[in-house]
Amino acid sequence: MHKDLLRLMRAERSVRRHLAVTMVAAVLAGLLVLVQAELLAGVLSGRFTTVALAGLAAVVGVRALLSWTQGVFAGRTATGVKSALRHRLLARLRDLGPGRLTQHRSGELVTLTGRGLDGLDAYLTGYLPSIAVAGVVPLAVLVRLFAADLASALIVLITLPLIPVFGALVGMTTKAVTERQFLALSRLGGHFLDAVRGLPTLRAFGRARYQAGVIQQVADAHRSATMRTLRVAFLSSLVLELCASLSLALVAVPIGLRLLGGSLDLTTALLVLLLAPEAYLPLRAMGTRFHASMEGVAAADAAFAVLDDAGEPEPVRGSVHPAGQAAPEIRLENVTVRYPGRDVAALEDVSLTIGPGERVALVGESGGGKSTLLHLVLGFVQPSQGRVLVDGTDLRELDLGSWRARLAFVAQRPHLFATSVADNIRLGAPAASLEEVRRAAAAAHADFVEALPQGFDTVVGERGANLSAGQRQRIALARAFCRPAASVLLLDEPTARLDGRSEAAVVAATADLARGRTAVIVAHRPAMIDLADRVIRVHEGRVVSDTTRGHHDAEPVVRSGEGSGR
Repeated sequence: MHKDLLRLMRAERSVRRHLAVTMVAAVLAGLLVLVQAELLAGVLSGRFTTVALAGLAAVVGVRALLSWTQGVFAGRTATGVKSALRHRLLARLRDLGPGRLTQHRSGELVTLTGRGLDGLDAYLTGYLPSIAVAGVVPLAVLVRLFAADLASALIVLITLPLIPVFGALVGMTTKAVTERQFLALSRLGGHFLDAVRGLPTLRAFGRARYQAGVIQQVADAHRSATMRTLRVAFLSSLVLELCASLSLALVAVPIGLRLLGGSLDLTTALLVLLLAPEAYLPLRAMGTRFHASMEGVAAADAAFAVLDDAGEPEPVRGSVHPAGQAAPEIRLENVTVRYPGRDVAALEDVSLTIGPGERVALVGESGGGKSTLLHLVLGFVQPSQGRVLVDGTDLRELDLGSWRARLAFVAQRPHLFATSVADNIRLGAPAASLEEVRRAAAAAHADFVEALPQGFDTVVGERGANLSAGQRQRIALARAFCRPAASVLLLDEPTARLDGRSEAAVVAATADLARGRTAVIVAHRPAMIDLADRVIRVHEGRVVSDTTRGHHDAEPVVRSGEGSGR
């Protein structure tokens, strides 16, 4: 059994109960085969009267009821396990944060949490119950055969281990090819989603046809991997069926000869012939279901690999709640950040202080470490060295939930969900009324919402598919305005990819939003930089200059000392 899945099932009380019912029903249905064989052999041989047929019908009815019970509770077990695993996986992805999520292609994660984990159905509803049946029923059949006919029982005892042996030999190959098939499926899902998201860019640069060819190649690789898996599965079925058939022949031929010779009575002969296949059947079923469940097992392995990802220390969850609601001071002391798998530090020995209510612009080339600095403040990234202080308290000692409740974050590419505009705006404040949502939208200059077909009730597409870049950005700013208690504003290039008119609206909204808050703005365009009291230039993970602007129209003054990072 899969150890991680077993631990998960033990941790979920309802799953444990459903699994127990499933196992008990499967085993009882298997054991009733012995009673069914006794009654049928007795009726056919004339040992029992036709009245025994009523008992036989009752046994068949009880077996059918147990099989139905097994199916129902096995389905509930599968639903509970998949739901629990998806919740843990989504919680883990949330804790990883944007920094470490870049190690996983979003398309592969979508495939894993959706189609991949659905493959666990065969494992949970078929393979697990078959293990319980295979562990009990063959032994019970052997005991009854030893009591009925020693010679036949010895043949079954000797040939029975051949099925799990051959099944294990083929199973090792099956596991390897199934893992390759699931990897090909993940690559196909990841590449296809990336291509669909970047389709406008691909068309603009004339690369859509080329990407269609790449997708075809990836799909062909998945098709080939799937066909290899099916070939191994059919080979496995052939081996198991052939082994079981030859073993049954070794039992049936001597039984027939002894019956003709008069050394064996008809009742015993019928009982042995009816029970011998039931000794092999659970093992054959377990082998067949093992191969059918391997895709789900491969998905579970991938899911637990994400859950157990130790590439970076877990975010430390402190218990100290931030004091007060005023704009805080944020200080970095000799902070170094290294991402796993990268030789160069994203930030190296950075020290700087952002005063309460100060507006700071981070500038520099892409990849210089600006977004990493924002992720440090958000608590998504842990410093390898140094510390981040909020009003003198180490961020690692703060309760992250309480700290993030004081933050308003606007990403460069904000994500809009497939729901109404109002629900997208109140994402960070679910209890906000419609009037508060309207005020937030007005403050963010999102006047276009009123012109939408249903206004604030208009449902937008996933990622804001039916809105322009400027409109998506203003809805993201409205989210921040909808969090009036936020005392820290973090902006990651909010005017990137915007035209002049949209940029002017976003800059005006940002100026209002930053008033009275500690603001850290990653910016490239002059209009956003002009909002800042200080401009900090970050180059290759180091702070190379720290310029105090004072008033926007005053001559800039270069600060020395702190913040140089050297």
